[in-house]
Amino acid sequence: MKPFLQCLLGALLGLSALCALAQGQPDTTTLLSSPLRLPADLSADVSRKPVEFLNFTKSHIGMKALDISAGGGYTSQLLALAAGNNGRVWAQNEKSSANLKARLEAHPQANLTEMVSTYEDPRGPNLPPLDLITIVLSYHDIAYTSTDRSKMNAQLFQALKPGGHLVIIDHSAKAGKALQDIKTLHRIDPMTVIQDITAAGFQLEAESGDWKNPGDSKEEHSAKMSTPSDRFALRFVKP
Repeated sequence: MKPFLQCLLGALLGLSALCALAQGQPDTTTLLSSPLRLPADLSADVSRKPVEFLNFTKSHIGMKALDISAGGGYTSQLLALAAGNNGRVWAQNEKSSANLKARLEAHPQANLTEMVSTYEDPRGPNLPPLDLITIVLSYHDIAYTSTDRSKMNAQLFQALKPGGHLVIIDHSAKAGKALQDIKTLHRIDPMTVIQDITAAGFQLEAESGDWKNPGDSKEEHSAKMSTPSDRFALRFVKP
């Protein structure tokens, strides 16, 4: 490429990033190359599709978000990077996560906080009204516990601002399977999730096919496949 065209392309890319920032959208190119992210995060990006995730969740600079069942913090850290210095993200687990603690000790983020709370009262006592709540690849696990999901979902509804979003991504079970495969195959029927969440007052706003895998028979354990599982993505809004 000629030097002039290289300069022009660079200028256009820079202008695009500036426009995104002006509209409150995170610069995903810079975000994904952050030195705070671990090598394991970069490997997980292939199946987790972080750009599509940030777009689907409507993540924005300055947002306040809660990541339910955060585990080691892959999603939580991604959201915190997107939220920027003026935003805040809480990584919720029922028990303190050694992997999350190690992540934050190695790469502290002032706007990312670990929170230990129950699923039935996941927001704790001091959270401000939230813009976004995410449950990624964990709703089926929560459904297998003794958690009263109606109580949890009611709390999530209360935690969000009007117009705030709840995004759930999980491993797909066959249609009509409901909760039958949550333990054996670690999968859940998306219609069961939709019924659970809309019963709490949410409206289904959008679905995404970005994590679909038509080659998944949905008869294997979701974590033991040689390819990524078929996953559904649902975005709900609080009216």
